[in-house]
Amino acid sequence: MAFPGTSLPGVLHTYTKYLVAFEPTKSNASPKKIQNTLIFIGGLMDGLFTVPYATPLAEAMPPSWSVVSVLLSSSYRQWGIASLDSDVSELASCVSYFRKLRPNGKIVLMGHSTGCQDVMHYLVSLESEDTSLEDSKNLTGGSCSVLARPKIDGGIMQASVSDREALIMLLPSRQYEASVKIAQVYISQNRGEDILPSWATAGFLNVPVSARRWLSLASPGPDHAGEDDFFSSDLPDSRIKETFGKMSHGGDVRISILMSGEDQFVPKEVDKKTMVSKWEAAVKAGEGLLDEDSGIVEGANHNLDGVPEHVTEDLVRRVIGFVERV
Repeated sequence: MAFPGTSLPGVLHTYTKYLVAFEPTKSNASPKKIQNTLIFIGGLMDGLFTVPYATPLAEAMPPSWSVVSVLLSSSYRQWGIASLDSDVSELASCVSYFRKLRPNGKIVLMGHSTGCQDVMHYLVSLESEDTSLEDSKNLTGGSCSVLARPKIDGGIMQASVSDREALIMLLPSRQYEASVKIAQVYISQNRGEDILPSWATAGFLNVPVSARRWLSLASPGPDHAGEDDFFSSDLPDSRIKETFGKMSHGGDVRISILMSGEDQFVPKEVDKKTMVSKWEAAVKAGEGLLDEDSGIVEGANHNLDGVPEHVTEDLVRRVIGFVERV
């Protein structure tokens, strides 16, 4: 059956050279009433409002809030040659743009899937209270410096899954091991940005992937040091303390973890409730501000595609409650 196609009226913001963010028009509010912004970050292969629940979420938000879907250099099929550093550099530009557009408003970053890695990376590397980018020299074309990340008011992670565990689940073990081996050879030859052979990554979204990004996602043992490896179920408490334990900045940033109860990319043997409870405990132990509706979204698959309406409504309710408490 052919995809019927949809359209959304709204405003296309060019927040930095070559990159845009789309803000749909809201039926329940005029643009003058909008003071606060939720910047939505999709996962691998996603782009502007491609996550199914993002559009109903945007429409349901309180009158003073707007959902903006951000386009990054890694969006759609470009994630294989991007990095969390480049994502965060561009997100800093996007946050800065909306800070200037709505200087008295609040900003929340909400990540879906790999977008959760962006939220985490943005927060655990942010050590400055400076909310201005006026003196920054490093907004595009490379890693974003600590001082170049403007402060945000909240972070939501929906469907935070381990790419390493997903790869092991989806790929034949011999292919996974061989792909890691050849990527490590490339790195040893200073070819980290070279694209791996198609056989190495076949079966996982089928896009060109650099050796560096593949090892970031595959995060091989024994240390599992991949930059993207925040959410694997076997990470030690010491790693969790350094990520979840620091992301709230002592309570300055409200945090919510919304794990899909039926996420098809989480291995069945993983106890989601225990894992999320451990993450939440780390946020609290770091004197963080954990939202009261954080937790498992029962009945939700990875991106809520095709789920019963009440499941989407539950997620939307939790996000609305979150922004009202920020």
